[in-house]
Amino acid sequence: MRPAGKLILAGAACWCAPAPAAVVPPLARLLKVPTRLAAPRGIALTFDDGPHPQGTPAVLEILERAGARATFFLVTEQVERWPDVAAEIAAAGHEIGCHGHRHLSQLRRTPASLADDLRYSTDVLADVTGRTPRLYRPPYGIFSAGGLAIVRRRGFLPMLWSRWGRDWSARATSTSIIRAAGTSLRPSDVVLLHDSDAYSSPASWRRTVSALPAIVAAAVDTGEPLVSVSQST
Repeated sequence: MRPAGKLILAGAACWCAPAPAAVVPPLARLLKVPTRLAAPRGIALTFDDGPHPQGTPAVLEILERAGARATFFLVTEQVERWPDVAAEIAAAGHEIGCHGHRHLSQLRRTPASLADDLRYSTDVLADVTGRTPRLYRPPYGIFSAGGLAIVRRRGFLPMLWSRWGRDWSARATSTSIIRAAGTSLRPSDVVLLHDSDAYSSPASWRRTVSALPAIVAAAVDTGEPLVSVSQST
């Protein structure tokens, strides 16, 4: 291989190096990307890809009955479609995190386009919810090297997860979601779920809503409070 080709491959490898962090905890630790709460107590339920006109209100109702606080990582192209639902999340006292404006992998973005996306989505969230987000979770949980640097430079705390329900899959069932997200929960766990099917299998939010009461009950049974991510920092 020619030297120029080797340089291109090396650059691509460096650019993609953080990508597996969501499924390789030692890599996340090396990159200092949190997958768990900062505090030793509490369990955080987090919801990606919303808001959704049916899924989000159903999740909010379950959380209200449990007296639980959660963190919602919102996609602002959905916020623009359903601003009243996004505002309802904030009004209920839940934390607002940023999931970008468009649900695209950072590996498909240039640094400039990602910076523009973050700037725009932050402005939309502040305008619609009255909250300026401090947490950021990338679409698909995938960071690029440049993307992670930009996220930090803009003052966001990058956030991944320690447990996930895999509720986006067409093969998921309420039982499989409970098994994946609600079994053997531990203090400081961050649980990833989805209140929207905008970027996953159709009606996946229904399976999540069906599983959520059991996941909440499993968390309560640990004796840990159900908190937002920032409540623990």
